[in-house]
Amino acid sequence: MNSLSPLSRTLAYGKEYKLRALWATVCSVLNKLFDIAPEILIGVALDVVIRRDDSFVASFGIIEPEKQLITLGILTFLIWAFESLFEYLHLRLWRNLAQDVQHQFRNDTYQHVQNMDVAYFEDQPSGRLTAILNDDINQLERFLNVGANDILQVITAVIGIGAVFFVLSPKIAVFAFLPIPVIIFGAFYYQSKAEPKYAIVRELAGKLAGAINNNLIGIATIKSFTREHEEGKRIQDISQDYSQANTKVIALSSAFIPLIRMAILSGFLVTFILGGLETLNGVLEVGAYGVLVFLTQRLLWPFTRLAETMDLYERGMASARRIFHLLDEPIQINDRDHALQTDLNGDIAFKNISFKYAKSPTNILSELNFNIPENTTHAFVGQTGSGKSTLVKLLLRFYQAQTGEISIGEHSISNIKLNSLRSQIGLVSQDIYLFNGSIFENIKFGNSNATDAEIYAAARLAECDDFINLQEHKYQTTIGEGGVKLSGGQKQRLSLARAIVKDPKILILDEATSAVDNETEAAIQKSLSQISHNRTVIVIAHRLSTIVSADKIHVMDAGEIIESGSHHELIEKNGIYTRLWGVQTGNQSAA
Repeated sequence: MNSLSPLSRTLAYGKEYKLRALWATVCSVLNKLFDIAPEILIGVALDVVIRRDDSFVASFGIIEPEKQLITLGILTFLIWAFESLFEYLHLRLWRNLAQDVQHQFRNDTYQHVQNMDVAYFEDQPSGRLTAILNDDINQLERFLNVGANDILQVITAVIGIGAVFFVLSPKIAVFAFLPIPVIIFGAFYYQSKAEPKYAIVRELAGKLAGAINNNLIGIATIKSFTREHEEGKRIQDISQDYSQANTKVIALSSAFIPLIRMAILSGFLVTFILGGLETLNGVLEVGAYGVLVFLTQRLLWPFTRLAETMDLYERGMASARRIFHLLDEPIQINDRDHALQTDLNGDIAFKNISFKYAKSPTNILSELNFNIPENTTHAFVGQTGSGKSTLVKLLLRFYQAQTGEISIGEHSISNIKLNSLRSQIGLVSQDIYLFNGSIFENIKFGNSNATDAEIYAAARLAECDDFINLQEHKYQTTIGEGGVKLSGGQKQRLSLARAIVKDPKILILDEATSAVDNETEAAIQKSLSQISHNRTVIVIAHRLSTIVSADKIHVMDAGEIIESGSHHELIEKNGIYTRLWGVQTGNQSAA
């Protein structure tokens, strides 16, 4: 893990925007300098009114008081114009910079998450990741948008006004500046107290987002079990926890503001009383006294925003910690240094493969060995939990086997680039996900370069064409998030069409016909001979009727292959496959 602070890493992260940040900083500084200049001019104007032709302005050769005031009026106009110009520039520069850094953070974080191992997602609530990618990055953007400029302007005000104070009256300057250490100490104290509280707020924000996201996805289940009241109460409780965590932070930040205001008051009173006494005693000019009084407000009042700035800072840094923690998560399965971009040609071989999931007490697969010759169809059957779907996950390198090797042709899949490997394997999973778009777009997702004709052909081959043409908008029909407007069988057929249009070298059908009716299954079975032409097909099935024509069927139990052969060969063995066939067909003696 990186040992740098979240702020240091955030600043380093935006180093490519260094020049833009420099220009934004210059504009912020100039804006603040022009912002405090009118107070100085007010003091100078008082000096003109009181001292007339002996005023400070008169020393520049403008003797007549009327001309002095006109000159000051022109200067005031120019100063306000430049102050407004640089305010426009710094607002635009900081906001655009914040948007660009936010955009880079979100893209890089999403790309990192997208490349994470499948195992990582099994332990991560989707709502937590959504909260980081959305809300946490937005929180960081708010700090960059406002907080950076506020800090710069406070520093500029302290330096600029401090210089004026020490020129006019070093003694008053010392007393006027005494509250600043108190304010700074209060800011650091606030930060130390607020940091753990904001970490809790961000965690609860992720928990709340995850709970809402999961309930929206499972709304049909909630309704079917009439759990609306219980789930509403659960969301209410999490929301209450989030609200209470925020309340504690608000109580802390609210106490910080009165502290600053009292410190400001003490500084102002020192300038007001001590400066007034020195003016009465003739030590200080009236105009200079006016400048000091006005500038005291300009010096100290911006510190009232320090509480808000610190609030933005702590929220931003709490979010930054979560973002960088996610970015620091290692990717266990990635391309090796000399991985190949190659065609998947040749037999698939599993050699001495043993595998167990991280939290599994025992192996899912044990010393597994088998070959799938190129351009053949092999099926895997067995009880739930026997390891069938795990084979697919290992072949796609979603997981890495603890021992053994998987090869395709002469290449170990560990030596093939992930993109090359997965782009040539088509998967139709039992867990179907369709996007909230049109039918056409969902099929084309399998191959963005597919022509319209290829998409229509894939739909016909997957037995989708008939039900698609019954839709009002046919292929342009929007199917809703997750394909909610389609039946289970329709979604499976679309998923099959999506895999077909990919035209993969290896096609994996993991319970691909489990949700279709018998008539559609029979139609897809007829299409499989065409689908499997010149490609290797792996079929995982519970319904044995879908794999009777496979070149070889493997029966799995407890992570091992206990029987292999064609349908007829396995029936003749009168073993486990025969019993499974008898149970499904009602014919114990079927052959």
